Amino acid sequence: MGLIVQKYGGSSVGNIKRIKRVAERIAKTAEQGNQVVVAVSAMGDTTDELVSLARAIHPDPPHREFDMLLATGEQVSISLLAMAIQAQGHDVISLTGAQCGIQTTQVHKKARIESIQTGRLNLELGEGKIVIVAGFQGINADNDITTLGRGGSDTTAVALSAALDADRCEIYTDVDGIYTADPRKVETARKLDAISYDEVLEMASLGAQVLHPRSIELARKYQVPLVVRSSFSDNPGTEIIEVNQLEKVSVRGISLDDNIAKITIIEVPDRPGVAFALFSRLAQEHVRVDTIIQSAHRNTVNDISFTVNDEDNEQALSITTAYAAEIGAERVLHDPDVCKLSVVGTGIAGNTDVAAKLFGSLSELGINIQMISTSEIKISCIVSQPEGLKAMQHLHDVFELGSSSPE
Repeated sequence: MGLIVQKYGGSSVGNIKRIKRVAERIAKTAEQGNQVVVAVSAMGDTTDELVSLARAIHPDPPHREFDMLLATGEQVSISLLAMAIQAQGHDVISLTGAQCGIQTTQVHKKARIESIQTGRLNLELGEGKIVIVAGFQGINADNDITTLGRGGSDTTAVALSAALDADRCEIYTDVDGIYTADPRKVETARKLDAISYDEVLEMASLGAQVLHPRSIELARKYQVPLVVRSSFSDNPGTEIIEVNQLEKVSVRGISLDDNIAKITIIEVPDRPGVAFALFSRLAQEHVRVDTIIQSAHRNTVNDISFTVNDEDNEQALSITTAYAAEIGAERVLHDPDVCKLSVVGTGIAGNTDVAAKLFGSLSELGINIQMISTSEIKISCIVSQPEGLKAMQHLHDVFELGSSSPE
């Protein structure tokens, strides 16, 4: 018995039948003697539909009004879910991000949670209520509604867990755990019983649509016990734990991110501060830059290449083009048809066989590697987008990650 935080994504509450099924699961958790707080996303494709409405009105919607609009999706789902739970005979209340005290930074569309004032939450829980919270949103110092970026409901759930010192945080989605690869793209993908915070963080940030990366950062920082499960079954799911609780393994999964673009500045003057000026401008506009490579010095100039996600693509290209003109660079190249292919696992950095297998396999397939980046637990390659899926499926077999492989 304890305090359980649950999160249900848009597919889990996509229609009335699913909302009622989620309500039954929540009611069952409460009937087991637990206090329950639930973070909920907007129903189904509601957020996409709201985005389309906004862009039909304005090609680049004002960010404040954009957040005001998008936040309504969660308000619909939390109120309907609360009604469904009440119909089950339980005392329940729905709260927006602002009502439950989620304080964020000033930035619209990509706000970060700064604090959660738990007074209202503790009051409602103390009165025996199930609390349903709108995910993905909060309120800033100006009392304006902000949103946390796509996938932000995961972050809401983990932040609530940390603030309330919950006994467990359960993330419910449309798959029954975390797999060695996207099971929709790799038929032999295998569900993992457990994975470390670091590994799943890499997989999430590298394009695997498992959890919002910031939610995992929070879970690791505050040691929130986390499990990913399906809202459509009672399967145990995947636990996210400390790496020292896992066996010493090598590759745990293959991920593919095809929502990126590559930008290259050709012949950048080779002098101190040039790269700093570019990336600080991008940072000021909250453009998230990923893989960065600067070529070797030649004739007092360098080339700088980096990747950004599709959401920031146009803005990054505009900033980079303007900066290139200022510093007298030769030109800017833009390639939206790339993807990032990654192998992830504890111990990769110290295992030369992994790199050899990865690069050798891509060579066998005739795939050219455009950029490479590494960390302690991953090796990523930027390759042509049309070749990404084939490479992912092949590498899954090469590293023997399939359903018939031992855990």
